[in-house]
Amino acid sequence: MERVLEIIQEQLHLSGITITEDLSFQDDLGTDSVDLMELIMALEDEYGVELSYEEIDRRVRTISDVIEYLREQGADI
Repeated sequence: MERVLEIIQEQLHLSGITITEDLSFQDDLGTDSVDLMELIMALEDEYGVELSYEEIDRRVRTISDVIEYLREQGADI
């Protein structure tokens, strides 16, 4: 799980911000659709899984949500 947080921090350029599972991508981190696509691609590369942008857009609001979704897709976190 620590690696997921590192990827999120790297992809969203969040240096100096403490990343916790309860943070909202949109409300707390200010991500937009381009940020989300880049994050999805980085997570796919890291964990060797295929993620659906539509599914993530529909279900994922917090960092905890993305971790749960990755696990559902078979990622070894």
